[in-house]
Amino acid sequence: MLKITKKSPNRVDIELFGTLNTDDMRLGLDELIEVSADVNNGKMLYTITDFTMPTLGAIGVEFTRLSKLFGLLGKFDKCAVLSDASWVRTAAEIEGAVFPGIEIRSFHLNDTIAAEAWLATS
Repeated sequence: MLKITKKSPNRVDIELFGTLNTDDMRLGLDELIEVSADVNNGKMLYTITDFTMPTLGAIGVEFTRLSKLFGLLGKFDKCAVLSDASWVRTAAEIEGAVFPGIEIRSFHLNDTIAAEAWLATS
């Protein structure tokens, strides 16, 4: 499941848990693109728990929206990733090094206070 919440004009939270199927991915990504349309200098809190690989159909949906998703990168300055899986946190840190213009930092799932504090800094 992919849950998108716009917490404030420049803050979007994403919760990803379990397996994403084609419909979940389509609805979630379309909602993310929609709520992020007017975001500038945004902050994102991305919580990933119980992660399993998306279905093949869900991955196909993501590929069809890649150009719009890459466009979102310029709208956000920071993304804090919370996860219970160390490999997900490591992957997030690598993405932070690869994608210019957005600072990505990962935190253990129990470190919500630290992630929120980091997002609040300039």
